[in-house]
Amino acid sequence: MHLEQLYILNYKNIEEADLQLSEKMNCFVGDNGMGKTNVLDAVYYLALTKSAFLSQDSLNIRHGAEFALLKGTFQRLGQTEQIDCGIKPKVRKQFRRNGKEYQRLTDHIGLFPLVLVSPKDIRLIEDGSDERRQFIDSIISQINKTYLNNLLRYNQYLKQRNALLKQMADKAEKQGFATTQMQFQTVLQTLNEQMSGLAKPIFECRNKFVELFNPIFKQVYSYLASNKEEVELSYHSQLHLRDMLLAMQQTLERDLILGWTSQGIHKDDIEMSIAGYPLRQVGSQGQQKTFLVALKLAQAIYLFENSNETNTEKPILLLDDIFDKLDSERVGKIIELVQTSNFGQIFITDTDRQHITELIKPFSNTAKVMLVENGKISNYKNL
Repeated sequence: MHLEQLYILNYKNIEEADLQLSEKMNCFVGDNGMGKTNVLDAVYYLALTKSAFLSQDSLNIRHGAEFALLKGTFQRLGQTEQIDCGIKPKVRKQFRRNGKEYQRLTDHIGLFPLVLVSPKDIRLIEDGSDERRQFIDSIISQINKTYLNNLLRYNQYLKQRNALLKQMADKAEKQGFATTQMQFQTVLQTLNEQMSGLAKPIFECRNKFVELFNPIFKQVYSYLASNKEEVELSYHSQLHLRDMLLAMQQTLERDLILGWTSQGIHKDDIEMSIAGYPLRQVGSQGQQKTFLVALKLAQAIYLFENSNETNTEKPILLLDDIFDKLDSERVGKIIELVQTSNFGQIFITDTDRQHITELIKPFSNTAKVMLVENGKISNYKNL
C-alpha cells in the first residue's frame, strides 16, 4: 500500500499543493515553521479522519480561507482508492471513499494503516495515563472494529455516568446520600452494568495487545540501541485486581464527592521502564527518544503482523523531525531498519538537506526530496 498522489488546498499554512509521490521514500526539507509537518499531517488526516495535532477540525483551515480540501490517491490491495475530505467551520466534515461519503467515520479506520513518529510523542512519557491509553487504543482500533466500537460505547456511558454523579451530588447535599441513591438506583445500576460489561473485553484486548507487542518492541529497541539497554512495557489495570461492577458499587459515595467515576478501564496505564527503572525518571534524552521511536516502529510491525481481512498491507510510516537528540549510530540504525521488508512507504521531514541526502543514499533510485518554504512545496532537482 502507498499514497501515489496528494492534493492539499488551504490546509494549515499550505495554500495549494499537488504532489506526485515515491512509492518508497519521500523527504520534505525546510526550516522550522515552513509547513513540513503539515504535509505529513495531511497524510495522517486522510488515513485516520483527523489531525494528529489539532482536535478541532476548523483550526486546520488556512487563515483567511473558507474551507480546506484534502485528496489522496492510494494504491491498496492492487486497486486504486480515492479518498477526499472537505472541512468547513461549523459544518460536519465530508469524508469520501471513491466518491461515496461515509455515514460513520469509524468505517474508514484501519483501511489505510499509518504510524506517525513525531517530537510530540514525548507526551507518552511526560504526560498522564490518558496519552498512553490513547496510544494503545489507536493501535488496537486500526485492526479490531469490535474493540473500537466497544471503546466508543464505554466512553459514552462514562460521560453519562459522570454527569449523573454531578446531578446526584447536588441532590445529596439537600436530602442525604441514602435517599439520593434510592432515587437514582435504577439508572445508576444500568450504567454500571453497561460499563462493566464493555470493560471486560476492552481489558482483555489491551492485556493481549501488550503481551504480543512487548517482544516486538524489545527487539526493535535492542536493535536501535545495539543491545545496550533492557526495556519493558507493563500494563496496569484495576481489573487485574477486582471486579469492576462491584468496585463501582462500593465506591459510589467517594465518586459523588469526586464528581467523576474512579473505577474502570479509563484509569488503565502503561508503565515504561529501562534497566528496571521508570523511563521518565532515569532515561536520558537520547534513551527516551530511542524508546519512543522503537515504540512507533514496533507499532508499524505489529499492525502488519496482526492485520485482518481489511488491513493486509504494510502501514505508511511518517517520521517527523525524529533525528534530533540521537547519536549518529542510532540514526543509522533507524535508517537501516526502515529499509527492511517490515516497512512500506516512508515520509521524512528534516531541516538539513545535506543530512537528508546522506540518510537516503540507500533509496537514491526511488526517493523524492521536496523543499518546503512558507507552505509552498517544490521538488529538488538534484540530491
